[in-house]
Amino acid sequence: MSLISDQSPASDATICFTEEQEALVVKSWNSMKKNSGELGLKFFLKIFEIAPSAQKLFSFLKDSKVPLEKNPKLKSHAMAVFVMTCESAVQLRKAGKVTVRDSTLKKLGSVHYKSGVLDEHYEVTKFALLETIKEAVPEMWSPEMKNAWAQAYDQLVVAIKSEMKPSS
Repeated sequence: MSLISDQSPASDATICFTEEQEALVVKSWNSMKKNSGELGLKFFLKIFEIAPSAQKLFSFLKDSKVPLEKNPKLKSHAMAVFVMTCESAVQLRKAGKVTVRDSTLKKLGSVHYKSGVLDEHYEVTKFALLETIKEAVPEMWSPEMKNAWAQAYDQLVVAIKSEMKPSS
């Protein structure tokens, strides 16, 4: 067993995402896909439970009187983020890099920059993502699966952070 996978993601472009990790991610995503709307919302509700101040980062939540779990903008945003994160993880090994369109990545970087997203926000999000997946597929969950999803998420974060600068 290699210890490499327990280290932080490398900042260079090399990704050591194994076939086994890919298989675990693909299998669990295929099982979750049909519930992605519900899971996306659970994912974001977990983020806000851990870090209530994170709600301030979302302009569409600022003056909303609608409860979070019923907010249509949050529901659609949460589903889009969850699906993009999972689809990116599924493609990681095949593509050798995060497969989010450059224009989308630039927009994500710019929005995260303007919103003041910090490293600790990404850590909270990672924890919430892993917990959401663990609850969605408890019969599949294992340390190896957790590690595979964590590595895929870390690669997506590296890609987003590389674009975190003021938009031109």
